[in-house]
Formats: sequence, C-alpha cells, structure tokens
Amino acid sequence: MDTLECIKTRRSVRKYKDKPVEWEKIVNILHAGKSAPCAGNIQNWKFIVIRDEANRKKVAKAALEQGWMEDAPVHIIVIAEPEKAARFYGTRGERLYTIQNCAAAVENMLLAAHAQGLGACWVGAFNEDEIMYTTNLPEEAIAHAIITIGYADEKPPMPPKNRIEHVTYLEKWWNRRKVPPYGWYSVNVEKGVKGAKKFFEKISKKVKNK
Repeated sequence: MDTLECIKTRRSVRKYKDKPVEWEKIVNILHAGKSAPCAGNIQNWKFIVIRDEANRKKVAKAALEQGWMEDAPVHIIVIAEPEKAARFYGTRGERLYTIQNCAAAVENMLLAAHAQGLGACWVGAFNEDEIMYTTNLPEEAIAHAIITIGYADEKPPMPPKNRIEHVTYLEKWWNRRKVPPYGWYSVNVEKGVKGAKKFFEKISKKVKNK
C-alpha cells in the first residue's frame, strides 16, 4: 500500500471480527512503534501487549468501561518513561517531548496495522491508576495510550476534515497571501485535466476521420 494512501484511508475501528491476529503482524506493529522519531533518540517508551481475554476485559474496564474494546483480540499499551526524558531535557523533556515521542510511536503503529489489513483504534480515555494496577507498572512509568488491534468488522466512513487551505499559512500566522493555489489545483486535479484533454483529443480524431 502506498504511504499516502495508507495515511488517508486509515480509520478508527471499534468493531472487530472474532479472529486472532498473527503474532508476526503484531511484531511488525511493534517494530513500527520503536522506529518512530523521538527527541534525542532516547526512546523513552515501552509497549505492553495484552492478548489474554481476562486481561483485555480489565483494560476495557479501566478505559472507562468501553466494552467494545473487549472484542479486539490485541491491546497494546504505550508506556512512557518521563524521568528518562527529564534527565536529558529537564521539564520540557518530561512534559512535552515524552508526549510527542509516544504520540509518534502510536501513529506509526496505527499505520502499520492498517498497512497489514488490520483495524486499530487509539484510545486515550482511561483511568491511569487502574491501568497501572492491571499491568503492574512502577511509579516512574505512565500509560499514555491504548491501541486496540484486530481484523475490522466495519468500514467507518471518512470523517469530515478541514480543507488544506483552511489550516495552512505561509511564513507567519494568518498569512495566506501568495500561497500557491494548492486548495483547488492539486495532483488529482492535474490528473483529471490531463485525462479530459486526452479524451477530447481522441474524440476530435474520430470526428476528423469521419
């Protein structure tokens, strides 16, 4: 799957088939997570894979009782080690870089799941203390996200997104002057124009031959 296609077609999946996920695919997802960019390459994250049904139910309960999570055959909990970032970057490392590092790892894993034909969902609503108790975390480790993974049993539609020209400025805040017309002139539009041109050229040749 093309990278841009993978990004654009990824969806948050909350309904899963009763089908186990191959361990090889789980490992690929973990590799994607650990390959994410991070501040100073400190890699202050850990991943806990939850496959046992009883433990998945505990995680779902800790996630504010989101029952749908129980149907996902795999949970991956992304754990942060903020103290490690603090040693190198102080408060900024602890409070900002740690979040950025883990978020990058999560997105990589979501894309890796989708690229392998799996569905996944990023869950951020959970009780940290309950997750800590369920997974036996030490005090210096903090759960930042839960990723549910499995074979999708739904095809969520594309949610509405802002147009690119509505979220992009040039050089400074709120400046749209001299911005190239990417909003209406895109690669897809260019392809469409070329396709239409070829079509009319083909029609013109037929008319001339007659």
